[in-house]
Amino acid sequence: MSEREPLMPDQLTHGWLTQRVSALVLERRPPRSWRVGVVVCALLTLVFVIGLSHLFATGVGIFGLNIPVAWGLPITNTIWWIGIAHAGTLISAVLLLTRQRWRASINRFAEAMAMFAIVCAGLYPVLHLGRPWFWYYLLPYPNDMGLWPQWRSPLVWDFFAIATYLLFTSSFLYLSLLPDLASLRDRASARATRLFYGVLALGWRGDALHWARYERATKTMAAVAAPIVVAVTGIISLDLAVSIVPGFHFTIFPPYFVAGALLSGFATVAILAVVLRWMFALEDLVTRQHLDYLGRMMLIFVVIVNYAYTQEMFAAWYSGEVEYRYVYLDRWTGPYAPAWWGMILCNVGLTQLLWFRRVRRSPLAMLALGITTNLGMWLERFQIVFTSTHADYMPSNWDTVWPTGWDWAIYAGSLGLFGLLLLLFVRLMPMISMHDMRAQIADRGRDG
Repeated sequence: MSEREPLMPDQLTHGWLTQRVSALVLERRPPRSWRVGVVVCALLTLVFVIGLSHLFATGVGIFGLNIPVAWGLPITNTIWWIGIAHAGTLISAVLLLTRQRWRASINRFAEAMAMFAIVCAGLYPVLHLGRPWFWYYLLPYPNDMGLWPQWRSPLVWDFFAIATYLLFTSSFLYLSLLPDLASLRDRASARATRLFYGVLALGWRGDALHWARYERATKTMAAVAAPIVVAVTGIISLDLAVSIVPGFHFTIFPPYFVAGALLSGFATVAILAVVLRWMFALEDLVTRQHLDYLGRMMLIFVVIVNYAYTQEMFAAWYSGEVEYRYVYLDRWTGPYAPAWWGMILCNVGLTQLLWFRRVRRSPLAMLALGITTNLGMWLERFQIVFTSTHADYMPSNWDTVWPTGWDWAIYAGSLGLFGLLLLLFVRLMPMISMHDMRAQIADRGRDG
C-alpha cells in the first residue's frame, strides 16, 4: 500500500466501470454473503412484524412505559434513526456543492441509507400513539370543530419534519439514479429487465438537454439539503428543549442534536462501506482512502459532540438550579449510570482513535468504531429520554423504568427491516454512482 493511495485505480475507464457496476445488478446470482444477509434480515423483519401484531392487539402497555417515563424506547429509537439518516444527505448534497471527489464511490448507498433510516424513524411515532390506526390525526387536515390538529403538539412537528425529509431524500435519490437506470436499461439482455429499467429511466437518452436539466436540478436540491438537515434535527430537538423538564430544557440542543446526528450517520456510512466492499469485492472502488475520509468526517463531529457534552454539564451547574444539577448527579451515580458512562466510553474515549491515520484506513478498525459510535449515540439518546424524566420535580413520582422484551424485539426488528431494504436496493439498483464516477475519471484526465 502506497503512502498516498489514489481514490481510483489507474486502469479505471468508462467502459470497465460501467461493466463492473452493472454486473452487480444484472448478473443472475448474487454472492453468498448477500443471500445470508437477506435471510438474517428477513428473520429479524419477521420479529418486527410479530412485535407490531402484538402491539396492535394489546396496546402500548407492551412497552416499558410508565409514569414518569412516558416516552421510553420508541422515542429514543426515533431520534437515533433520524440521526443515522442525516449523513446520507450531507454526503450527497453538501459534498457535491463543495466539489469533493471522494463522495462518488459512496454517495449512492449513503442516499439509500438515509431514505430507509427515515422510514424506520417515521414508524416509531406512529407505533407510540397507542392507537396507530388513528395515525391520520397527525395530518393537518381541515377540522371544522377545531379539535385537531394541535399545533403545539410535538407530534405535529415530528410529522412535518420526518415527512419533509422522506420526500426530499427519496426525490434526490431517484433523481441521481436516472442516468444509471438508463445504463442498466441499455445493458440488460432480458426484455422484462429492459422494460423495468426503461420505465424507471423516464426516457433518459443522455443528450445535452437532459444533462443540463439534470445538473441544474441536482445543484438546486443540493442547495436546499443543508437547511433541511439542520431544520429536521432541530425540530426533533425542540420536542425536548421547549419543555421545562430538567435535562431537556437546554438551548444547546438544536446544534448538539445536529452534530450527534451527523456523527451517527457517518458512523453508519463507514459500517456500510466496509460491509459492502467486502460483500461485493469493491476494494477497487471503495478504497482505504475513502474510509480515511469518512474517519475524518467522524472526527470533526466527535469534537463538536464532546464540546456539547461539556457545555451541557456547565449549563446545568451554572444555572444554579438544584434540579438541573441533580440530573447530572443522577446520571453519574443513579440507576442509569451505566448508560452515561457507556456513552462517554464510546463517544469520548474510543473515538479518539480516529486521530490515527492507520486506524482510519483499517476496514476492521472502522467497522468496530462505527459500531461502537452508533452504540454510544444510542446510549446518549437513551440517557436523555430516561434519566431526564425518571426523577422529576416531585420525589413522589420518581421511578426506574426499563425497556421490556417487546421493546428490544421491535428495535431488533427495525434493524432487520433497515438491512433488508438496503440489501434489496443494492441488488436492484447500482450501489455505485456510475455517472459520478465517470465525471471523476474525466476530471482526473483533465488534471493529467
